[in-house]
Amino acid sequence: MDAQQGFATWWDAITAGFGRQDGLEPGLVETLLVIGVPLVVTLTPVIWRFFGLFVTFVHELGHAFAALMTGRIVKGISLNFDHSGQMNSFGRVGFSAHWSGFWGYPAPGVVGLALIASAVTGWAPLAMSVGALILLIALIFIRNFAGIAIELTTAIAAQLVVVFLPAEWVTVFVAGLGTALAIGSLKDLVKVIRVHTRRRHVQQSDAYILSQGSSLPAGAWLTLFTLVIGVCAAASGYLLYTALWAG
Repeated sequence: MDAQQGFATWWDAITAGFGRQDGLEPGLVETLLVIGVPLVVTLTPVIWRFFGLFVTFVHELGHAFAALMTGRIVKGISLNFDHSGQMNSFGRVGFSAHWSGFWGYPAPGVVGLALIASAVTGWAPLAMSVGALILLIALIFIRNFAGIAIELTTAIAAQLVVVFLPAEWVTVFVAGLGTALAIGSLKDLVKVIRVHTRRRHVQQSDAYILSQGSSLPAGAWLTLFTLVIGVCAAASGYLLYTALWAG
């Protein structure tokens, strides 16, 4: 297969996702893959070392999309192998800065909920195709070596899933990925709360940074993080319950 044929195959797989199929259906195998595997991925330290990098990537993309929504210019995203990252943008101070600064920690929970909802309602192929394209486009924002390595690995994995994963398993994969992101969002929320309660490296926390440029204290920002992430987790759990058990 030459490059032209490879591109055509990839593009056909991407465009094939712009359609609807059956939603997530109950079954023992489906339940294990959608619930059990994400629990193993997120709660096993060795595996989390790698999957947590993707959660951090989604966190920084949340900052970037929120910045673009308010007209800010995204200068770049840096990712590190220790699960830290940074999104740099410039624009007006005030609401746009606070808005972009807020949507980091909630982003994995929001994306997780969106993926689960797409799987339940039959739009998993569309979510997979759009996600694969976003991960490719995001490469233009990466500004460091570790970030390029993480982004390329993630983007390539997404393209391989789109091209080679059988259509009947796309819904299960998307639902499982959404579940893993929802759990990852909760793990990172607990982590940032601990940073503040233990008062270690507080200056690197989004809540602390937001408090320095606003009238709200860090605790208020943590409360807002908790509210959004909690609502997303509860909604994700409800959708999975209705699809896998109540259905």
